[in-house]
Amino acid sequence: MAEVFFYHLTQTPLEVTLRLLLEKSRAAGWRVALRAQSDALLDQLDRALWAGPDESFLAHGRDGGAHDADQPILLTLSQIAANQPDCLVTVEGAPIAPEEVAGLKRAMILFDGHDTTALQTARAQWKALTEAGVKAKYWSEETGRWEMKAES
Repeated sequence: MAEVFFYHLTQTPLEVTLRLLLEKSRAAGWRVALRAQSDALLDQLDRALWAGPDESFLAHGRDGGAHDADQPILLTLSQIAANQPDCLVTVEGAPIAPEEVAGLKRAMILFDGHDTTALQTARAQWKALTEAGVKAKYWSEETGRWEMKAES
């Protein structure tokens, strides 16, 4: 069963942290599903991934296309990703179930540390996942660099 890494964003914008984590996931050879709760955020992330630094981009696609199963990174609202991911990244409080973590190599939950609702959702997800026996690590950037603050 995969571990779930919680990333408490307080200083770095979502797009920057997400790009770094996606680059590392792809370097590991993982297929990734990026799950959000709104089309608006997926649109924003889609644009950010295509227009990366120095005109670089991370190859990806939006769910609903003819080649979803072939996408190395699939942006989706669905709880079932057609690209059969090794890694699931959730943003915007998108749901993640303990059962789906079992089939992954890693899951990551990114949440805005300045949003009270996002903090409450992340705490509820931590509780539900760890009570179901999923190993989890909590990472915070409050000091200016990423540090693991808790492990279960």
